[in-house]
Amino acid sequence: MKKTAFLVLFFSISVFATTINIAVAANVSYAIDDLKAKFKQTHPNIDVQTTLGSSGKLTTQIKNGAPYGLFISANTKYPQTLYDEKIAITKPVIYAQGALAFFSIKKYNLNNGITLLTNKNIQRIAIANPKTAPYGKAAFKAIKNAKILDKIKQKLIYAESISQTLSYTITATDIGIVAKSSLYSSKMKNYKRGINWIEVDTKLYTPIEQAMVLLKYSNNSKEYKAFYDFILSDEAKIIFKKYGYITQ
Repeated sequence: MKKTAFLVLFFSISVFATTINIAVAANVSYAIDDLKAKFKQTHPNIDVQTTLGSSGKLTTQIKNGAPYGLFISANTKYPQTLYDEKIAITKPVIYAQGALAFFSIKKYNLNNGITLLTNKNIQRIAIANPKTAPYGKAAFKAIKNAKILDKIKQKLIYAESISQTLSYTITATDIGIVAKSSLYSSKMKNYKRGINWIEVDTKLYTPIEQAMVLLKYSNNSKEYKAFYDFILSDEAKIIFKKYGYITQ
């Protein structure tokens, strides 16, 4: 009898389950599974499907008709563009601020801060493409503000997204400027602050205000609105803080 009741309940939930498709900036990829799991606890009938990528490339996909109902960006610029072009149906709202960190699997004196990048033993430096990735733009700004661009520009290796930057840093370069949030991933637990990574001085760049918008494809559905509201909730803020973000 209990088994039958369970099957009926499961079947009922499955029949009425709704899938929502959201575009998510690569830097949020480290926190998104925890966010989805927490959301699922109170919304078991909503399945959240995510597409990850650089904010610039995701914006291009959205403009070309990609069926996303919500865009969680790594900055405010791209969501604002979509709102101005009437592709987004809500104004951009900030859900967190992101920060940068130097990361290396090799041992360097991280106390030297950004001047470490001029070290002759460092030949390849990974950063995200500043043309399409907000974290890459912030990293490039930090380098310029430190007045070391001319000394290291030949060392820079550009990744398509901030998540690819982390991959390059682990596999192909000496050091990288990555999203601080990526270093709180369970896969990175063996790398330690002060030994393998340290924050980039925020005096060299502005912490990245990250915003999201509901898109036309959502058709004002309550399911998309539910996830949108969740991302702004105190429960979500706890998760974002866990991954190194700054929240209000």
